Amino acid sequence: MLLQGKVAIITGAASARGIGRATAMAFAEHGARVVILDLDASAARDAAAALGEGHLGLSANVTDELQVQRAVATVIEQFGRIDVLINNAGITQPLKTLDIRGADYDKVLDVSLRGTLLMSQAVIPSMRAQSSGSIVCMSSVSAQRGGGIFGGPHYSAAKAGVLGLARAMARELGPDNVRVNSIAPGLIHTDITGGLMQDERRHAIIEGIPLGRLGQAQDVANAALFLASDLSSYLTGITLDVNGGMLIH
Repeated sequence: MLLQGKVAIITGAASARGIGRATAMAFAEHGARVVILDLDASAARDAAAALGEGHLGLSANVTDELQVQRAVATVIEQFGRIDVLINNAGITQPLKTLDIRGADYDKVLDVSLRGTLLMSQAVIPSMRAQSSGSIVCMSSVSAQRGGGIFGGPHYSAAKAGVLGLARAMARELGPDNVRVNSIAPGLIHTDITGGLMQDERRHAIIEGIPLGRLGQAQDVANAALFLASDLSSYLTGITLDVNGGMLIH
């Protein structure tokens, strides 16, 4: 039970077969009280209820500072502390450079990057007060290799920004015993990616992955569990690649 007695907030975790939900399930199995934060209030509540008793589903737009602050205040009111934040919420768009418009840029950057900042700002005071905490920021292999399979350049930019933000926060918050790390998933099989790939394209991609398969949401959830737990107590500012060897550097 790696997270016994811990309180963990996971953003964007209502989707049934997404990375956030898999992370929520792994955390609950290891004793955490899980707070699922999602745009869809009903879906968030249902997802929390599916984990069993003692978990919480809340609605909040991670790009809205007031909604974020209210949600975090509710968590502290109900559970008294916050030990883990998983900044998982994010969106992508398969656009080429010249097709990106201002609204596209704002939408993608706001959720992935501004949302990561606002959520982190909201939990840091509580973590500082208890002199402990783990923040995990979800980046992407596309931030490292210069583009992904489905995301446009603005998505790569957002996810690269997440890496820089996480490293800077790690340096700043280390003296408070608040750790900040990132995960850079490769191509993970979810509802979104599964619907965008034909079998021929899937096989071509897999040929470039040394482990010979697409990632599963559970693969990323296991990495998040490690970074959230005391097993990684001397790690901060790192980027943990979960890509089956798609990018080796």
